[in-house]
Amino acid sequence: MILGLGIPELLIIVVVVLIIFGPKNLPKLGSALGKTVKNVREGMEEGDEKDKDSKKVEEPKEDEAEEVVADEDDADVEDAPAEKAKEGVQFCSKCGAENAADAAFCKKCGAKLSE
Repeated sequence: MILGLGIPELLIIVVVVLIIFGPKNLPKLGSALGKTVKNVREGMEEGDEKDKDSKKVEEPKEDEAEEVVADEDDADVEDAPAEKAKEGVQFCSKCGAENAADAAFCKKCGAKLSE
């Protein structure tokens, strides 16, 4: 028994497939089905390998912690939103989108803008 089907049920399925596809197209159908199954198996194995690789990522040790260094360019980035706020633009605190100074809600995400 295959998948709970007996011999009579399997014969009926084979006859219906022969009628629908014809004997000339069965080899093409079989090879296409085999390639599909092969690709699915390879994809599943590739996904398993990626999961294993992502679990192997090491966290930095305490003495190897990254150090954040401020340079001259960083100061300009912090001042840019403040300069634009003076020009009649306010930024959304959730998504960072620019909005008109008199807007009550963000045009991108719909969040209420603080005034």
